[in-house]
Amino acid sequence: MSQLKQKALSGIFWSGLQQFGKQGIGFIVSIVLARLLLPEEFGLIAMIGIFMGIGASLMDAGLGSSLIRTENPTQEDYSTVFYYNLIGSVAMYVLLFATAPLIADFYNQEILISIIRWYGIIFIINAFAMIQNTRLTKLMDFKTQMQIYLPSTIIGGLVGIIMAYLGYGVWSLVYMAIIQAIASTLQLWFYSKWKPSWVFNKYKFKHHFKYGYKLTLSGLLDVVFVNAYTIIIGKFFAPAQVGFYNRANSLKQLPVTNISAVLNKVTFPLFAEIKDDTVRLKSVYKRIMQMVIFLVAPVLLIMAALAEPLFRFLFTEKWLPAVPYFQILCWNGILYPIHAYNLTILNVKGRSDLFLKLEIVKKIMIVLVVVVSFQFGIYGLLYGAVFTSVVGFLINTHYSGKYLNYPALEQTKDLLPIIFMAFIASAFVYFEELFFKDKINYDAIRLLIGGLLGGGIYLLLAALFKMNSLTELKNIIRKR
Repeated sequence: MSQLKQKALSGIFWSGLQQFGKQGIGFIVSIVLARLLLPEEFGLIAMIGIFMGIGASLMDAGLGSSLIRTENPTQEDYSTVFYYNLIGSVAMYVLLFATAPLIADFYNQEILISIIRWYGIIFIINAFAMIQNTRLTKLMDFKTQMQIYLPSTIIGGLVGIIMAYLGYGVWSLVYMAIIQAIASTLQLWFYSKWKPSWVFNKYKFKHHFKYGYKLTLSGLLDVVFVNAYTIIIGKFFAPAQVGFYNRANSLKQLPVTNISAVLNKVTFPLFAEIKDDTVRLKSVYKRIMQMVIFLVAPVLLIMAALAEPLFRFLFTEKWLPAVPYFQILCWNGILYPIHAYNLTILNVKGRSDLFLKLEIVKKIMIVLVVVVSFQFGIYGLLYGAVFTSVVGFLINTHYSGKYLNYPALEQTKDLLPIIFMAFIASAFVYFEELFFKDKINYDAIRLLIGGLLGGGIYLLLAALFKMNSLTELKNIIRKR
């Protein structure tokens, strides 16, 4: 086995343990909190998501990605970016603190003033450890990251649950996030062994900023438009509706984030190492793309088929209005990882300018779709999101395909059989659910039967058609 392949497989293994462990703990915490708190309290936190996302993008300015793709960055490189992150975080907090009343007025929720001013402290906390985290990612040291983030998630989750149980409401969510940020930052300083020097090299900064600012603008556009639905729902509907949408979207993102993030952490530094070997880059890209869809598509579609017993079992009856939102959003989530991989190719090829142009084009399209779909209410917005995901996929694959000699049509042909198999498996689950709906009163049993049926049929189809992704998944498991 080549050294690069061994490093990639090791990275996937440890990154997977970290991601699934962190998200698994976080998911358990969210279930408990969903039972203790009201949908509108989750909705309040969702309303400020766009501002936290904008702040994080401006604070990093794409400099972390620049460091990862830079060969042999020096202490000056790391220290320069560290001080920029720190100064940027303070500036963002001051700005957020000052504009909190305006944000609260926009949503007509006065409590958001205090929430924003406390939640924003996370900017400064995270800034102290961004370089430490970047260095671990560049080294593909995901084992250390796992040892840091799992305890942090547990500590923050316990604080949130205890506060929610004691009746602190939305503040349990605020302090949970703050405590988790503090715990991870302290551990990153302890484990990474890196400390900044008293140096700020303006030439180094210009070098990284020249690459990163385009990613920052792209990131800002992405943050705004990812949160566009939350903004619109929060402005024109009750906070509870924001909570239902946020819960549906969060559950949809759980398998997408877990599975794709495991590979995302490995792909950028991995692609960066082989960016000049187009044939090899295409081969690695194709296998990773098929693998992530092979895992994401069946999970999302089977969950959609079992949405009603799933929501009632996890979150209780009060969250059932989120079920139809979730079922639509699952279709939107299937292509989400592929968007990221296509854009990663542009990044490692140094085409952050094209990255930005594509983001602008797609965001203009989203605005047009939102304007039209909003006329049909929340459901119109959700179906519009599915449409933009498909069109965005075609745009991304067209341009990244030029650098890989892997056109959009060929990528589509490689993915459609996997998605079709997932659809067939979920269809069996859907009709099985209709049959047993009135015959079995226990949601856990319905979920077990549906999950085993759907998973079994999917794996059977994959084996019958000899899917490469199934073979590669077996190899990864055997080697670990």
